[in-house]
Formats: sequence, C-alpha cells, structure tokens
Amino acid sequence: MLFYFGYRTFTEKPDQMIEKYGIQRVHHRILFFIARIPGITVNDLLSIIEVSKQALNAPLRQLYEKGLITMVQADYDKRYKQLYLTEKGKLLESELSHVQHEQMKNIFTSLGGNHQEAWIDVMKELSRVRPGQKQFQALLKENLEK
Repeated sequence: MLFYFGYRTFTEKPDQMIEKYGIQRVHHRILFFIARIPGITVNDLLSIIEVSKQALNAPLRQLYEKGLITMVQADYDKRYKQLYLTEKGKLLESELSHVQHEQMKNIFTSLGGNHQEAWIDVMKELSRVRPGQKQFQALLKENLEK
C-alpha cells in the first residue's frame, strides 16, 4: 500500500507537466532512458522497458512527431535505428527528472541518517530480477567504455 501511494506521489508532478505536451508516463520513461543512453537502439529500448514492439511504436512516433526525439540509422548497421533527444526533448526530460530528484533529495534530507542508502538497497534488490535492468546496466557500462 505504501509503495503504491509513494509511487503515485513520485509520478504526480511529472504527469501533470507532460500533460500539456499531450503525452503520458510511457513517453516519460522513453525520454528518461534515451537521455541516459543517447543513441540507444529501438531493440535495446524494448528490452529495457520490457514492452512489445507494438506497445512502443505509437509512443515513439508521437515523440518524434512532437520534435522530442530523433531517429537515426546506425552507422554500423542500417537495420538499426538509434534514438536521441532533440534540444526540446532534453529540456523536457531535464525538467521532469529535476522535479523527481528534488523530491527525493528533500525527503532524504528531512529524514537524515542513512535512509537514502537503505532505499537504494531496497530498489536494487527489487530491480535485480528485471531483465530490463540487466540490459540497462550492460548498455550503461558499454557507453562509459566508449
């Protein structure tokens, strides 16, 4: 119950912000991961957010049409599309993430102690079994090595 209400609070402000763009939480998730791994392929994004190609197709198209992302054929293989945020997309994603970072920072500051570390430990344990999390960590590591 607490997790549900906490999640609702965590997503409420960003949901209100993206509403004016005519997009939803799934679009926010897409922007979030493209921001962290610029040039991510559509296939890798599918693996990370653990949705079908059909479920991702419309939101990607909408983000493209709204000028928030670009899709570029990969130099290494023309069959792959790489995704990047446009300047407009970077600005929006930054604003959304900032709201959530500030929210968490304020909570951890008010609680004091090692609550942040404990929360991170719980989140790591919850996400450990997710194939998308494993794919994300692998891509992040690969990006850092470039």
